Parts: sequence; structure tokens; C-alpha cells
Amino acid sequence: MSRQALMEPHVGNLKGNRVPRGGTMSAFVHVPLGTRSYDVRVAAGLLDSLGAVVSDIGMRGACAIITDSNVGPLYAERASAALDAFRRLVITVPAGEKSKSLRQAEAVCDEMISSGLDRSSFIVALGGGVVGDLAGFIAAIYYRGIPYMQIPTTIIAQVDSSVGGKTGVNARGGKNLLGAFHQPRAVIADPATLDTLPSREFNEGFAEVIKHAIIRDAGMFEELASFRRDAGDLASLIVRNVQIKAAIVSADEHETTGERAFLNFGHTVGHAIENAAGYGQFLHGEAISLGLVAASDLSTRHAGLSREEHAQIVARLEQFGLPTRLPPGIGTDAIMTALRLDKKFAAGNVRFVLCSGIGSAFVSKDVTLTDIQDAVERLR
Repeated sequence: MSRQALMEPHVGNLKGNRVPRGGTMSAFVHVPLGTRSYDVRVAAGLLDSLGAVVSDIGMRGACAIITDSNVGPLYAERASAALDAFRRLVITVPAGEKSKSLRQAEAVCDEMISSGLDRSSFIVALGGGVVGDLAGFIAAIYYRGIPYMQIPTTIIAQVDSSVGGKTGVNARGGKNLLGAFHQPRAVIADPATLDTLPSREFNEGFAEVIKHAIIRDAGMFEELASFRRDAGDLASLIVRNVQIKAAIVSADEHETTGERAFLNFGHTVGHAIENAAGYGQFLHGEAISLGLVAASDLSTRHAGLSREEHAQIVARLEQFGLPTRLPPGIGTDAIMTALRLDKKFAAGNVRFVLCSGIGSAFVSKDVTLTDIQDAVERLR
């Protein structure tokens, strides 16, 4: 982990770089959660408007910009410059899933404490899903909770993980087992930051896009067939996905009514595969892709999803270069051991998300561990 010295604000420069490149803000998606409500702002060039957004939502004090070793060299300097009205500290953690740990969270907290950040401070999460989850978790526990905002820089974070307030780190027994619900004060999704993503990291995000389409938007599923990375602005696709996520989160913020569970389609098996393989073998979206294949396979056997629709789901994942077959060397027993520890199991019962058709999801208690094990075997 590395950090920069706490930088003092440049007094009198509060009007600089407030308008995104290319014009005014293109879209807001409101996440209605009462006193915890916030907006997701989507437009190319918004990173340069960070200071204006922070002021607009009333955040004050010093801030920690938490980023990683991939994103920091690309965007931390711009983010810091946009926050030149604030005292700020840039903390850079190693890129990758291994940074989602209590040890890394403690190290970041120690840096913030030694730099004088207190309960009046705030956090800016600048990066992909790992950074967002880690920084959000730190915001939830630092001085018993301080404000934070998300600046997601990957597809997977812009369409999914930055919205909804789930924060957390991994435990030895599984992914995201330690965490808290802590909503951000704002989310800034700047599609221009996606330009620097390598193809593999760009494509993995479409596992979550395809998941959203399967559970809620059959029209988007069809439109993805003609998607091309070089076709132009991603903003409308990001907005469409954020609208889906926001609607589900606002209806079931803390997973008490069951609706938010729909977002777990493909994740029960996907997280178990990611764990069993060892964090780093698969990108998160790649593991989720395998989970989506297993979940759609189970949906054909227990929920009426047609074989044709299952084949369409597999084809859509393969269109984005995502894996649909489990490689050798990852044992079914190891996957099932990890799966039994999944936090989505309630009182030892399997609660599995199925789809009766593309665009329609529900939570089932009829899927057994044996059914899931058989679906994992069919992934081979």
C-alpha cells in the first residue's frame, strides 16, 4: 500500500473544472432510500467535476481518495486536482481481490488516522468493485461511520457494485462474508474511464449486464446481441442497468423482502467457483459467467426456462469472451464446500434464484444441494 502526503486545498479555486468534457451532465438516476437517497450521475468527463459534486451534496472536511495500483496511476491525479478545495490524502492499495481483506482495511484505517482524518472526513472510492467494496467498508467502520462516494472505473462497478450500499471484505471461508450496508452519498460513473480498460476487464463487466437483462429486461438482452465496444457512448447502457439496480435496491435495501435476492442470480455458484479456484484465477465477472450458466441450467430443470433461452444465455456470455465451461483442476467438492458457507443461505436452507424466462426471476426453495452439485458437474 502506498499513500501521498495529505494535500492542503488550493483556496480560491472552487470554480475550476466543474463542467464535464463534452457538455452538461447527461443523466441522473435517483436511488430513493429516504434519508439515505442519492443520485448516480452518468456522463463522460464527470471525473473533472468531482469537486463540484462533493460540494453540491454537502460533504466537508478532509478526504481520503482510496484507489489501487492499476487505477491510481491513471486517474488519481485528476481526482485529486478536482478536489483541490479540500485537504486530501491518496491511498493506493495493491490491485486485485486479495486487497479485500480485514488486514488491508486495517492498514488503510491506520494511514487515515496517522494523517489526522477524523469523523468529519469523507472517503472517495476510485476504482473497480474491489476498491468500492473495500473503501465502502472502511467508510462504514471508520469512527463508526463516515460519508463516502463512489467513482467506479470498470463496467462491473458502474452497472452494479457501486450502487446499493453493500460493502465488505472477504473472509477465509468465502467472499463478502464481512461487511455492512452503508449507502454512498453519490455515485459518479464516467464512461470515459472505461477507455483504458483491457479487453478482458471490459468484457467481464458484461456478466452483470447480462444478469440484469435475464432477471428484469428481456429487451436489453436482445439488444446486447448487436453491441460493439467501438459503437459509441456507453452512457445509455450504464443508465439502463443502474435503473434496474436502483429499482430493486429501493424496494429491498437490506434484503428483507426477498426482491434484492434476484440480483444474486448466478452468484451462489459463481462466488463458490471464485473461492474454490483461488482469488486471482478468474476475474469476478468470469466466475459469475459460470454461475449464470449453472443457474440458467437449473432454471430449465426447475422453473420452465426453455432450452432455447438457456442456449441464448450461453451464446450471449460467449459473445463477450466470458467462460461457459469449468476448466479442469477445480474440484466439485471444493466448490460445494465454499457454496455451503455462502451468506445467501438462510438458516441452512438453500434459497436459489431461478428464471422462468428471460426477464423474469424468482427465489426458489426447491433447489437442493444435490441439484446444484449436478449443475456444477454439467459445467465441465
